[in-house]
Amino acid sequence: MRTEGFNLGEYVDQMGLLLDLEIADEYRDGVVANFERIRAIANLVNSFALPEDVEVAPVFEP
Repeated sequence: MRTEGFNLGEYVDQMGLLLDLEIADEYRDGVVANFERIRAIANLVNSFALPEDVEVAPVFEP
């Protein structure tokens, strides 16, 4: 996933408008920081290569 030039602050602002969700100024920085953490975790998960022969399980059994 390419994230160069991706502005998380702008993303949060635009998604707030799209969802009609007002984010108070005092919470905005925290919301952006949480999205930075989410992006870091997602990059870690997405960087894990899966073998080609892996199949999706039809039923989850812990």
